Amino acid sequence: MLKVLVPSDGSANAHYAVRHVIQQYQTQPGLDIHLLNVQPPFPQLFTDYASKGDLMEFHQEQAASALAGTRQLLDAAAIPYTVHTEVGNTVDCIVDTARRLGCDGIVMSTARKSALVRLVENSVTNQVLARTSVPVEVIAGEAATKMERFGIPAGVGAGAGLVALWMASS
Repeated sequence: MLKVLVPSDGSANAHYAVRHVIQQYQTQPGLDIHLLNVQPPFPQLFTDYASKGDLMEFHQEQAASALAGTRQLLDAAAIPYTVHTEVGNTVDCIVDTARRLGCDGIVMSTARKSALVRLVENSVTNQVLARTSVPVEVIAGEAATKMERFGIPAGVGAGAGLVALWMASS
């Protein structure tokens, strides 16, 4: 039986990975699906003044909210799954959870972005690919926003132009 980890932040892009896993399950009914939601830790200021119980309860509520749509998709397809919630760095938690569970693969989706944007951006997907020994299947999600398609490359070009001007004036 193959064990698959599906990280989900509840975004529309994350649903692409879940739909892909649902299709896989239809041909491999023994697929063992593990959903993972990672919540960012609170800054020290909050942890000094709030109880651990309250912080944990808040993280659980946020994770449940983020996974609601993902769980609806799997429930509607009558596919069994296990839910995991972690608090910490997203990449660390994905890599560690896949290793700890002995997963055979990680299925995650990402927005379709240009090569330049992917080069500049240090996305969770890129970091997971670089840090895990578990095979990662990346599912193309929605197209990148106009800001991501044009704004980031324009910003990189402007920055490179400023560096060239600065070097020329030195």
